[in-house]
Amino acid sequence: MHKPVLLQEAMEYLVTDPAGRYVDATFGRGGHSGALLERLTAGGRLLAIDRDPEAIAHGKAAFAADARICFEQSRFDCLERALGEHGFSGGVHGILLDLGVSSPQLDDPARGFSFLRDGPLDMRMDPGNGPSAAQWLAHAKEADIEHVLREFGEERFARRMAAAIVRERKLAPIDTTARLADIVTQANPAWERDKHPATRPFQAIRIFINSELDALAAVLRQACDALLPGGRLVVISFHSLEDRLVKRFIRDNAREPGIPGLPEAMQPRLRAIGRAIRAGDAELHDNPRARSAVMRVAERLASRGASRG
Repeated sequence: MHKPVLLQEAMEYLVTDPAGRYVDATFGRGGHSGALLERLTAGGRLLAIDRDPEAIAHGKAAFAADARICFEQSRFDCLERALGEHGFSGGVHGILLDLGVSSPQLDDPARGFSFLRDGPLDMRMDPGNGPSAAQWLAHAKEADIEHVLREFGEERFARRMAAAIVRERKLAPIDTTARLADIVTQANPAWERDKHPATRPFQAIRIFINSELDALAAVLRQACDALLPGGRLVVISFHSLEDRLVKRFIRDNAREPGIPGLPEAMQPRLRAIGRAIRAGDAELHDNPRARSAVMRVAERLASRGASRG
């Protein structure tokens, strides 16, 4: 089983009650869920959510003998509905979000996430839902492509790359990862040191295709509502835009208004637990993908007012 980054740190912060109810909202291949189940007693329960049907199929097979875990194939911003359908609507003790693409998704050329392996240009976390990256690039306006590359990839050569994509798609379809990687690489006049020139464009298009930032904002609000007092939210991000969104959400919901007599709905709902956590040297040596990981933790306060952010 693939070992996710910051595994031990995530478990130490997440599990406050071994008999409690928990949600792994980004199941992947079950690395976090397996470690979490090892810490739970027979009375503990775990809801595993993933939008990727392959991940859910793997999980049901791998954990078939464990009655403490149940599965839901859906986007994690459908958290509230999933909690209700699986009997978790009374509140949970911890929610984990390990954002981005899982290693099995990156390593499978057929999924189209990686510019290092040639395959169909798909990039959908749920291949049966919505347009693929190739389908979007075939018809998107040049201005829209530029916006996506700049907004979600923070790509300074977004205009050059968008123009190159529109120019090249007139010559031949852009339907493989290798072709897209070659186009954006050729349009990048100044490569960043130690970073492939296709890194930012691929991240940007993937985030857009899967509506990842909108989904993250929605699930954070739902998670805050779902946590019991003392329950923990643990979020591992791999992209600066994701981390900023998480940091801002925790800050806004932990801020003390400083005005006496405010109604409960306006009181702080979270408190940040420690500072941002990053992988140590040993983990970075074993798994270079951990270099961009940032983990943030928040704890639910007693107030049950509406979340902000």
